[in-house]
Amino acid sequence: MTTPSYGFAKTLPTTAFADAVTKVTDALAAEGFGILSTIDVSATLKKKLDVDVRPYTILGACNPTLANKALAAEPHIGLLLPCNVLVQGAEDGKGSTVSILDPRAMMLMTNNAALNEVAADAEARLKRVMAAL
Repeated sequence: MTTPSYGFAKTLPTTAFADAVTKVTDALAAEGFGILSTIDVSATLKKKLDVDVRPYTILGACNPTLANKALAAEPHIGLLLPCNVLVQGAEDGKGSTVSILDPRAMMLMTNNAALNEVAADAEARLKRVMAAL
């Protein structure tokens, strides 16, 4: 698995997909993030295109305190929120991969230095989430 330059990724070789979703949701909660949205990409592709793909879910995670600070610094930051967390089942059906968008990479698009502190805080929290998996 290749880690994207705009995020963090971790393979959980013995963790089933559903268990990985639960683990990452719990680890996010421990860092003050709630899940605002759940997009089951695999179910959507099956329904809309009759295509079978491995389990693939995008969780829209939000830490209200950090979101409030970001909104105060950049009114249009909602275009880049919430923090996306991707959980994928392994191609062979064993294990899972969790990927999280790097908040610093997101904030680079804004050219707003006032967001640096918020992005650093979010990054530290999200790296602790990955470490907890």
